[in-house]
Amino acid sequence: MSKSAITVTVKLFAAYQEAYGMSELVLELPHGTPVKAVCDRLITEHPELTKWREITRFGINLLFVEPDTLLTNGDEVVLIPPVSGG
Repeated sequence: MSKSAITVTVKLFAAYQEAYGMSELVLELPHGTPVKAVCDRLITEHPELTKWREITRFGINLLFVEPDTLLTNGDEVVLIPPVSGG
């Protein structure tokens, strides 16, 4: 891993988990990447997730954060689409 890269763990829920068929990904990203870029990358890989882009909430290390929050090495990211249920 280069000095300019960070590694984050992405926990997948609902539609994201269904698209990937797994509950977690480990991604290497450039230093200074905002959390919303994780969502963009997943949508690039799975375009069927596009409909969730504007309504997904972001969490880093168990705290809800704004989409522009920068990631740091070792962060745990969660992408939380709206979940319907009874």
